Amino acid sequence: MKKLASLLLVALMLGACQNSTQNSNNATQNVATATDSVARTTLVAYFSASEAHITAQVAKTLAEAADADLFEIVPEQVYTAEDLDWHNENSRSSVEMKDSTARPAVASKVENMAQYNTIYVGFPIWWYTAPRIINTFLEQYDLSGKTIIPFATSGGSDMGKSGEDLQKASAPAANWILPGKVLNGNPPVDSLKTWIATLK
Repeated sequence: MKKLASLLLVALMLGACQNSTQNSNNATQNVATATDSVARTTLVAYFSASEAHITAQVAKTLAEAADADLFEIVPEQVYTAEDLDWHNENSRSSVEMKDSTARPAVASKVENMAQYNTIYVGFPIWWYTAPRIINTFLEQYDLSGKTIIPFATSGGSDMGKSGEDLQKASAPAANWILPGKVLNGNPPVDSLKTWIATLK
């Protein structure tokens, strides 16, 4: 009888320890969730079409430098290598860039756009300006009074009038910092922090 009582006591103690450990783990998870849910006021939104994901790499580094949230502008219909063939005047990208009213569909939206005061918008330079999907992205929101800073990657072109084109066509009520900047070679965080400091 004493042996049975001892076994029951051990089982109860083990159960209590397990519940304590679970509660401790849950508390840790809640703290992590609370930390992750801190509302930032800066967003880095980017479109990256090539298989090399060059613009994506730059955008991630920029988000770290700016302490910003990151959002990928994903097209509903993904661009294939054939779509991106700028040598072919009938390729999807060529046709879109010839038409200033083209607005390729975006797969998702930023649900909490109202919380952001500053938005960095990144893209590869296509035909000396921004891809039309950037217009689609900007036109989904009320960007009145928000600060927009364009950045780009390019095989040889500079920013040109890409920022001015976007401002006039898709977000005239926003405060644009132009001309923006081409960020080739995936610059390091410290270099991007230096650039950000010049914008203030």
